[in-house]
Amino acid sequence: MQPTGDIALIGLAVMGQNLIMNMNDHGYTVVAYNRTVSKVDEFLNDAAKGRQTIIGAHSIEELAGLLKRPRKIMLMVKAGKAVDDFIEALLPYLEPGDLIIDGGNSHFPDTIRRTSYLESKGMLFVGTGVSGGEEGARFGPSMMPGGSPKAWPLVKGIFQAMCAKTPEGEPCCDWMGSDGAGHFVKMVHNGIEYGDMQLICEAYQIMKQGLGLSNEEMHAVFNEWNKGELDSYLIEITRDILAYKNEDGDYVVDKILDTAGQKGTGKWTSDSSLELGIPVTLIGEAVFARCLSAMKEDRVAASKILSGPPFQFSGDKKAFVEDVRQALLASKLVSYAQGFMLLAEAAKQYKWDLNYGGIALVWRAGCIIRSAFLSKIKEAFDRNPKLSNLLLDDYFHGVIDRCQGPWRRVVAQAVAAGVPVPAFSTALSFYDGYRSERLPANLLQALRDYFGAHTYERVDRPRGQFFHTNWTGKGGSVSAGTYNV
Repeated sequence: MQPTGDIALIGLAVMGQNLIMNMNDHGYTVVAYNRTVSKVDEFLNDAAKGRQTIIGAHSIEELAGLLKRPRKIMLMVKAGKAVDDFIEALLPYLEPGDLIIDGGNSHFPDTIRRTSYLESKGMLFVGTGVSGGEEGARFGPSMMPGGSPKAWPLVKGIFQAMCAKTPEGEPCCDWMGSDGAGHFVKMVHNGIEYGDMQLICEAYQIMKQGLGLSNEEMHAVFNEWNKGELDSYLIEITRDILAYKNEDGDYVVDKILDTAGQKGTGKWTSDSSLELGIPVTLIGEAVFARCLSAMKEDRVAASKILSGPPFQFSGDKKAFVEDVRQALLASKLVSYAQGFMLLAEAAKQYKWDLNYGGIALVWRAGCIIRSAFLSKIKEAFDRNPKLSNLLLDDYFHGVIDRCQGPWRRVVAQAVAAGVPVPAFSTALSFYDGYRSERLPANLLQALRDYFGAHTYERVDRPRGQFFHTNWTGKGGSVSAGTYNV
């Protein structure tokens, strides 16, 4: 039988099925396979019924035989061991030049390792982030591929056909860079998603607890916000969630237990920021906020013992809601600035040639953090491809200047009301730290040198020269080694 498959996909959960249907909609013949083989026939007889160009394979050997060369095989399986197991299962049936694609949420060091491993065998590997959930997979996700550079021409047509498009028609998929670049960019995307959601939740809590607004009133607020600078998918669905009632007429959001889950990509982003020495503080606080929310029983017990301030808002609620909007916008900007700082440092560390404006474009539609805001980020990098920080762009520091007063009022009012706003406040603290010509790290270095002879640099000497003071007269002149994270 003549091979007719353009690409194969392994893993027939909802995301995998939807990606197959999406690729098939755009004219590609797709081979479907699943480790539990019965799911192949179930898929062919249900969602893919009547589609002659979706072909079922009942073994890996059959899958390989159905594909045109060079073979292209996409894995949509659980990150970790399952990916490695499928790679090993596929290898006996592949030949040099064939391509394996990992479309799951794999950790980027694994993608670096797998790229090297498969290239050593003459084959190609791509790790691609796929964002947008089930709906995005079916009708157009945001895609962030990276890996073996020779693989991009093999999948560019398929990926850019099936991905989301901006309002201007530009595809929300482009090559991120070698080995783990694609999965790193997807990891940062997910970290920013953590931050965006935490900021929205803090705005909700301020309005609910601090101002006493009803769900109906907050629904109206988010509806209005979605028409302006905060226009985004997450603001849109927050609006919808706040208005959603069950069959008894109760708001569903009020019935949901206040403990948040997480799958690890936010933690990975925070871990990478620490390893690379980049202060991605807002995403870190968003991760910790989820951890704190999980301590439900402890919090319930603590609420009966620990007291907060007496508070009743007495100002203009409408004006303060506008303050919250501007605080959310400013904090969101800091989150993205930190995320792009991390991308830039990773590019240096791993020798990736990242296109930052292109990344913002890829996130412009299809993905969870899609928003009108991202077009401004692309424009900033178009103006200055070497921009070291988004906060230094004329447009963005203009936004910060405009929002700074409301931002500070919101954080101060939240503190006065006893409403926890870790993301709002850490964003403001980062901004104040980043704009400070002088920080108290001089005292910190003196403390380190006092107890551990860790040395310090001086303001009146060239950078790179290190000094030690015998603070007590008993420590001697021997100093410890120096290093920077």
